[in-house]
Amino acid sequence: MGQKEDPEVEAALAALVSRVRPELVVASGDLTHRGRAGEQDRAQRFLVSLGPPVLAVPGNHDLPHTFPARFTRPWAEFDRVWETTEPTHASPTLHVVGLNSARPFRHQGGALPADQLRGAVERLDAAADGACRIVVLHHHLLGAPWRAARKFPLSHRDHVLRTLASAGAELILGGHIHQATVAERREFEVVDDAAAHTTVLAIAPGLGQPRPNRTGEARGLQVHQIDDDTLAVSTYVWRDAGWSLAGERRFPRGAARLDVP
Repeated sequence: MGQKEDPEVEAALAALVSRVRPELVVASGDLTHRGRAGEQDRAQRFLVSLGPPVLAVPGNHDLPHTFPARFTRPWAEFDRVWETTEPTHASPTLHVVGLNSARPFRHQGGALPADQLRGAVERLDAAADGACRIVVLHHHLLGAPWRAARKFPLSHRDHVLRTLASAGAELILGGHIHQATVAERREFEVVDDAAAHTTVLAIAPGLGQPRPNRTGEARGLQVHQIDDDTLAVSTYVWRDAGWSLAGERRFPRGAARLDVP
């Protein structure tokens, strides 16, 4: 979310949400800069003011910056504001599982231990018939498109992706790299099962102001539209004092194929 409020950006985002009218607003981590109480309060106040329910997971910047709190009570402020670091949103249309991939002892790197991954599979299994199964975590499974060497992907991401895909995840959302990138699993990995469903990985750029000394950082967000047959990802970037549509990608749901015009 950045280090300070930005009324112009916040007003434009509120207008976009009002126009799109999403079922859910997803914040994929780094809601704060140093994990301070005031930063969490400000982020929560703004996100809730948008109107739709909010599903938020922590990022590495949501850890306390000071010692020993970073290790003795790493999620106290996040839990105080958001109640849990691993929320679930369940409806007839969406089943969204939030996962905490941040680790106090690995500021940039993230991981999902075996028990946490098993829990994610159990939570995905609880989805209503026909609901799109979505996973949200901070650390990316998909590589950054430009200059993000310091941003480590999730540990053992191949295993994590196969496990989540086998559990029915159709969309996996992340952040961390401050760059937008979208791909379907078959675009970078051979999937032997011809009947396997589509699994889309989407990384949203950062909503806050890019740091001036960092090249290869973007400012933007993504809108996901899901119907019975397709899953579309639209990327918006901050441009000319407003949110501008930068690109769209559309994927088939399930094991179907898109019709070629």
